[in-house]
Order: sequence, then structure tokens, then C-alpha cells
Amino acid sequence: MVKAIWNGAVIAESDQCEVVEGNYYFPPDAVRREYLRASEAHTTCSWKGVANYYNIDVNGKVHKDAAWYYPQPKEAAQHIKNYVAFWKGVEIKP
Repeated sequence: MVKAIWNGAVIAESDQCEVVEGNYYFPPDAVRREYLRASEAHTTCSWKGVANYYNIDVNGKVHKDAAWYYPQPKEAAQHIKNYVAFWKGVEIKP
């Protein structure tokens, strides 16, 4: 079971993650949405498409743009559509 942890809270947990470019992408239903807040940030990957970001909010402490997902990925990345990945200090425990 892989876990994503930040500020003492388990943000996501699953044994069905996809690993892409060294990042664990968690299935949408494995993510605790109460910790995620939509961000205005977007980035573009040449083969995955446009990523949308979330801020993580745990007990009033906000971690800006620390999670991302691809709502409309390119064909090569369809297997991670809406899966959520984390970075910027979010601990991933495989």
C-alpha cells in the first residue's frame, strides 16, 4: 500500500498506483479530497498534456501546488487520467 503524507495526514493511499517518470499517481478514489483545494496553476508536458494543480490544506496549513493531475491527457497518458501525483515535500511511502 503506497501512501502520500503531508503535515501528519495521509492524503492518499492505494495499492493501485501508476508510476510514471518516478512519480506515483494515485487513483482518483484513493485521494482524500477534503485536503485538496483547486489551484489556478497549470503546466504542459509534451507527451502527457496539460496538468491541473491542487493546493493541499491540512489543519489550516496550505502547501501550494503540491499535487497535480491530467483531466484530459494525451493518448499516451490515458492510463493516468484524473490520477493524482504529489511533490514538493509530500512524503511518498511505497
